[in-house]
Amino acid sequence: MAVAPGAEAAFFEVLDRHRASLVAALRRGGAEAGTQGTRLASRFEDSVGLQMVAHCTTRKIKSDSPKSVKNFALILKILSMIYKLVQSNTYATKRDIYYTDSQLFGNQTVVDNIINDISCMLRVPRRSLHILSTSKGLIAGNLRYIEEDGTKVHCPCGATAVAVPSNIQGIRNIITDAKFLLIVEKDATFQRLLDDDFCNKMSPCILVTGKGVPDLNTRLLVKKLWDSFHIPVFTLVDADPHGIEIMCIYKYGSMSMSFEAHNLTVPAMRWLGLLPSDIKRLNIPRDSLIPLTKQDQVKLDSILKRPYVTCQPVWRREMEIMANSKMKAEIQALTSLSSDYLSRVYLPNKLKFGGWI
Repeated sequence: MAVAPGAEAAFFEVLDRHRASLVAALRRGGAEAGTQGTRLASRFEDSVGLQMVAHCTTRKIKSDSPKSVKNFALILKILSMIYKLVQSNTYATKRDIYYTDSQLFGNQTVVDNIINDISCMLRVPRRSLHILSTSKGLIAGNLRYIEEDGTKVHCPCGATAVAVPSNIQGIRNIITDAKFLLIVEKDATFQRLLDDDFCNKMSPCILVTGKGVPDLNTRLLVKKLWDSFHIPVFTLVDADPHGIEIMCIYKYGSMSMSFEAHNLTVPAMRWLGLLPSDIKRLNIPRDSLIPLTKQDQVKLDSILKRPYVTCQPVWRREMEIMANSKMKAEIQALTSLSSDYLSRVYLPNKLKFGGWI
């Protein structure tokens, strides 16, 4: 099915009903509309995602302990830098902090972990510490906003995209009439959709990519758009354990950021594709598939044991299809059907007829 530029109103009927059901759930305070919760070590709440438990194992760092004296000193150093940033109302990236004394810190991971520990200890989002992450994500489609410095951003619907802002909290005057927001796992697929003029054909819509595992700013942006407009959010990932893991980060969060789950997760998000069941349904040639590696199988087994899978039986069935077939497929496998099958047939049909789970 080919879609003319700017989809007709009838095309969005199922999407509009889906959006209405999400809004109704929010008003009822239903399972997918929750916005609160306390921090966890590994507790799961379906309305928020992974959170930190109230009584979890803690780690003490003492100034008089030979084992932790250096770490204690590094925490104090970064706390003093945070104090100066907050006092002067300026911002720095984690990379900036590392390069203030790279020999002292040793590597970037040390800085990243300490900043996460401080954020968790003080129970505040990292942006409240005036520390920003460098954005790697891209966004395109029907969206306009003003950045903190007054820069007006008008996201294009053509073959180009703009970088996700580094200070999501600072953006304002957000305007969109998008009918849906599609998160695309890989940059190559994202760029292909832009080249195929997908944004214009499916207008009004928004496309986002985190280029693999999403950075904090990409997750914050998706969350902000959901909270502000309640746009139906969908994911397009490879039909493999890594793609499912990335989708779960957007929907349910990650252990490392569980203390900030209520600011980052979108439990109302839906899995649009590529579904393992689509492989057989569409008769994708076997030579376009890839055998699961031992590492893939370990990852898939791990996901199947997670608490949020128990409340997603349809997701579980899809993962079991993958486990039983011992095969995985990249989104690019759809090109075996036709070069533009993804943008011309697969996605339009999924969106029009409600092919998400």
